[in-house]
Order: sequence, then structure tokens, then C-alpha cells
Amino acid sequence: MSEHPTNGLNDVVHQRHRLGILTIAAESKRVEFGYLKEALDLTGGNLSRHLTVLVDAGLLDMEKGYDGRRPRTWVSITRAGRTALADEIAALRALVARHDD
Repeated sequence: MSEHPTNGLNDVVHQRHRLGILTIAAESKRVEFGYLKEALDLTGGNLSRHLTVLVDAGLLDMEKGYDGRRPRTWVSITRAGRTALADEIAALRALVARHDD
């Protein structure tokens, strides 16, 4: 018997906001905190928590700095993050394929 596709879902990646963060981060070299906050309709505190989980898992890198006098936080996806995102997408496709007619 083959393994069910849901066994391939990564609990760190699968949470919808973290999946959104990784997807957006994979689309560009780096992405600014404020953009993620607006795009995903999250509070600053909620976004910070999700970013911490992803950084701690090695899926994102975080860089703090200034744009002029304004403090900024940028995130970028790591190689491990790209792999985890690709694996998650493959697991989701396998799950959907089981229900396609």
C-alpha cells in the first residue's frame, strides 16, 4: 500500500500564512516585512511569529537594516526553503490528483 499524500505535508510549511510567506519569498530575491504584512493581511506581531518559525527552521533568512532613516526587515528564502516549498507543492498536487476525475 502506498503512503497517503498528506504524510508528505510539512507542518511548518503547510500552515497557510507560512505557505504564503514562502511562496512570496520564492518569487523574488528578497521581500520586505511591510509588503508581506499587507499582502497576507497579517498584524505585525503575527507576521513576526511566523517569520521566526520559518527562520528557526532554516527556511528563510532575515536581514534588518535601514532604508534611509527608516528601519526595515527583509526576508529571503533559503535553498532549504525552496526545497521544502517544492516538496509541499508536490504533496498537494499528489493529494489533488487523487480526487481528479
